[in-house]
Amino acid sequence: MTTEQSTPRRRTREQAPDRNQPRTGDARSPAQPAAIQVRGARVHNLKDIDVDIPLNQLVAIAGVSGSGKSSLAMGVLYAEGSRRYIEALSTYTRRRMGQAARADVDRVTHVPAALALRQRPGVPGVRSTFGTSTELLNVIRLIFSRLASHVCPNGHRNPPSFAVAAEEPLVCEVCGVEFEALGAEALAFNSAGACPTCEGTGSVREVDDDSLIRDPDMTIDDGAVIPWQMFGFNVQPQIAREFGVRTDVPWRELTDRERDIVLDGPEEKKHITVTTTKGIHDLDFTFRNARLTVTKELERATEGKRLARVSRFLDIRPCPDCGGTRLSPAARAPRIGEQNLADITALPLEDVVDWARTLPGAVPGPMRSMADSLTDALLGMGRRLLELGLGYLALDRAGSTLSTGERQRVQLARAVRNETTGVLYVLDEPSIGLHPSNLRGLTGVIDDLLAEGNSVVIVDHDVQVLRAADHLIEIGPASGRQGGEVVAQGTVAQVEGDPASRIGGFLAGREEVVVRDRAGASATFEHGRIRLRTRPVHTVHALDVEIPRGRITAITGVSGSGKTTLVLESLVPALAAEAGDRLPAHVAEVDRAGVERVNVVDATPIGINVRSTVATYSGVLDDLRREFARLDSARAAGLTAGDFSYNTGSLKCPRCEGTGEISLDIQFLPDVDIVCPVCEGGRYGPEAAAHRRPSATGEGELSLPELLALTVAEAIEHVGDVARVRTRMQRLINVGLGYLTLGEATPALSGGEAQRLKLVSELDRKQNRTLFVFDEPTVGLHPLDVRVLIGVLQRLVDQGGTVVVIEHDLDMIANADHIIDMGPGGGEDGGRIIATGTPEAVAGDPSSVTGKFLRTG
Repeated sequence: MTTEQSTPRRRTREQAPDRNQPRTGDARSPAQPAAIQVRGARVHNLKDIDVDIPLNQLVAIAGVSGSGKSSLAMGVLYAEGSRRYIEALSTYTRRRMGQAARADVDRVTHVPAALALRQRPGVPGVRSTFGTSTELLNVIRLIFSRLASHVCPNGHRNPPSFAVAAEEPLVCEVCGVEFEALGAEALAFNSAGACPTCEGTGSVREVDDDSLIRDPDMTIDDGAVIPWQMFGFNVQPQIAREFGVRTDVPWRELTDRERDIVLDGPEEKKHITVTTTKGIHDLDFTFRNARLTVTKELERATEGKRLARVSRFLDIRPCPDCGGTRLSPAARAPRIGEQNLADITALPLEDVVDWARTLPGAVPGPMRSMADSLTDALLGMGRRLLELGLGYLALDRAGSTLSTGERQRVQLARAVRNETTGVLYVLDEPSIGLHPSNLRGLTGVIDDLLAEGNSVVIVDHDVQVLRAADHLIEIGPASGRQGGEVVAQGTVAQVEGDPASRIGGFLAGREEVVVRDRAGASATFEHGRIRLRTRPVHTVHALDVEIPRGRITAITGVSGSGKTTLVLESLVPALAAEAGDRLPAHVAEVDRAGVERVNVVDATPIGINVRSTVATYSGVLDDLRREFARLDSARAAGLTAGDFSYNTGSLKCPRCEGTGEISLDIQFLPDVDIVCPVCEGGRYGPEAAAHRRPSATGEGELSLPELLALTVAEAIEHVGDVARVRTRMQRLINVGLGYLTLGEATPALSGGEAQRLKLVSELDRKQNRTLFVFDEPTVGLHPLDVRVLIGVLQRLVDQGGTVVVIEHDLDMIANADHIIDMGPGGGEDGGRIIATGTPEAVAGDPSSVTGKFLRTG
């Protein structure tokens, strides 16, 4: 593909093509369908809608949070496209593939096979790196296998040879021994090339002895050995006494021998007498020393919370044998010039690309055609990653440390590289984690997908992304039951001019951006300042940062500029460290300015299963259960508040056990989750309907399951006479979540909804000594929802709180009191503070990339 073809064709309104004309190169025969036809879609809150989705174009779906846009994109288009493709496969193959359930829709015609790039790709495992996830490492390993100088078994280095590619043995030029060059598989840290010490993970975990003892002045009997107390090994002190350890004297007074037994004693059985509520027992118990207690718990730690409990006792450091490279000595032996595989994978992608361009000229003449072929493959794979703003990432960067936006862009680049034709790509919030300066790369990738003859549907809120669409569909007008309808559709210009559209004013620039009273430059620090000084760490230089108390501060900059390192790896742990605790090694100094509490509000899902609902998380259900237990009918039946719990109470549905759904095993097909046929999703058995509470509106009575089926905004009218319930529900409405039903499962909430729900309990407290940290809180939010969020943050400030947001959204940035802009680029080109001050000051700073976009809107 030429450079001209890969340049984004749609960036602004002025540059956009006439959207009333078909896309260039879209000529079709009369028999070829022009659009996917959706008829009678009822997925989630969609209200039996009919809509046509143009094929071979970029179609954007917009709408406020909870309006139903993802239901249309993912629940209808992707679900039907993927399901129909999979149903064409053999039964044997289908058994091994995940399948989407049949969408609740009358008819979907002309839908191509579909692929989805989800909003939150899964976090990869410990063996994944940026290089493996992009498959760049496969090519680089092949390059080193074919083009490098190899070492014979006697340690003599031999020049590059064409014989390697011909799969012929090499003959050492020094000692004459015949040997096989290492193949690409032998250079893989997930295979034969793994370091034997760390097994290819690059790190080793060792128990930190200092972390095992709570207080040297405490005795073992009083709980000095934390793991024994934490993990339920309460008999270990008694066994330690059988080894001659004094457990009734302070830890610091024990002899070295006694301490060694506690920390590293043998797994020997000892006969002890144990007294329980059932009597006195003589038993044989095996001694488990403190270190072994931790390592055994680590082996059992399969979920995040348990792993976090164990990790506090571990010192995780780079492997001493491979230096963190993950590679064995043999895999590090082949060299190109003076560099080995580990040297190259430690470079940022942009430097790897520069290195690759030099390869053909660095090998013997007969090998240049092979070098050209390998180099072209590497450069082709790397090009889109660079354009998507990922050039700062080193290939050996652990995949688990990549941000959500970075992982999604890796997915997107791989999708383009597949060179598919006739596929429907459904992209859920592809602008996540993208600085405005990186959006050009995103639109370029989408152009490549379209140029290959594919169709692209995106769900997004970023105005700059939406303006690039050929066709725009707006779902709404509001959230939940007030949404689910097609509000406006057509070209961007048509939606801009549609009076029913809620996004049109933002597309046209008619809507006001700044919606709060911000502090002026002279008043920014009048409530005090938090000061942080750091030493260089990662690619971030030494920093000296001041954050105003009682204000909203936005930390901005392109991806990889150091925002996360500054806030989440430096500021937060420094402020969270209690008196006497060690600061992070790279933090030189912190002045808390009176901040005693740090609340990091992230977008991780709330709860892990459907038993966690809006009602349980907010505390509303506890109050409602008590109210229903006071009814005459409940007292007559001998019911308590516990009986009204759908998790454990006697009134829970006996069929679904209070989950509201059941799973059907249909043998060779995937299990299907359906709404429980007994309670119809209400979670309670038929007996619950007998206990009805008069509505506060004076209109009829409602049972508890009927109340939980209502939205918060609806339910508050019926139970508003209960002060605690009304207060809790009003908080939900105040953060823009009034459209959620009380019985909605919290794991299904979007990241933005989860963040706001976590804030509900904070809004009416004094927050003078609290710092709130938000990592991209606008993810998934419509511009109108961003306004609601800004109002929520203002309430925290009004309560005396200090707010820090890591953000790319220009509307949020423009509403901050203070900006700290990092950059100018990512990785080695970033890590500095480029500009600080009010939004106007940063917008006027010519060195700030963020400022440029603030100026132009």
